[in-house]
Amino acid sequence: MSQELSAASPATERIGAIVERLWAAHPDAECALVHQDAYQLLVATILSAQCTDERVNLVTPGLFAAYPSPAEMAAANREEVEEIIRPTGFFRQKARFIQEACHAIVHDFGGQIPDEMEDLLKLTGVARKTAGVVLGVWYGKPEGVVVDTHVKRLSARLGLSEATTPEKIELDLMALTPRQHWIDLSHLLIFHGRRVCAARKPDCPRCVLADLCPSAQI
Repeated sequence: MSQELSAASPATERIGAIVERLWAAHPDAECALVHQDAYQLLVATILSAQCTDERVNLVTPGLFAAYPSPAEMAAANREEVEEIIRPTGFFRQKARFIQEACHAIVHDFGGQIPDEMEDLLKLTGVARKTAGVVLGVWYGKPEGVVVDTHVKRLSARLGLSEATTPEKIELDLMALTPRQHWIDLSHLLIFHGRRVCAARKPDCPRCVLADLCPSAQI
């Protein structure tokens, strides 16, 4: 059936082939933030704002060695936390977010990272994207499609969404794909964006989606 598809086919018809081909091309697609538990994933995701995952992964080993639990992070000296996470940028704001979130986790959630969207959104510095990462990656709960810069760019290029805000793009992607694919879809698009469909110079001749992509330049 996929052989009959083209870039002009509706997104609803192309999405199945797109996901299938992306899985074949990127079987290792997964969360790039190194973590051992939900606490580490939450903190790493907060740090990843306006920062590459690679840089976050360089910072977090020392951070978690110093503060291995939400309670220890909440009680930490703010300036010491700031100094450790300085390389991730916006370090003062991120330190405040992380410590205030950890304070709430300790005092309102018994030291456990919440596993419901509503509760995660109560934490300082946690918006829907961060909550979606924690729910999807750690708890295996597909509550939506995480939309970062790669997902936003590829959704437009592939003609999957004409929206410009992450919230509306997420709704379009959720409507296109079965719930069980929501978690994987963001990982696949992110990996493809990093490896093939770069922002400045997409490698269309090497892209497995070229014949299904309205933006392909081949």
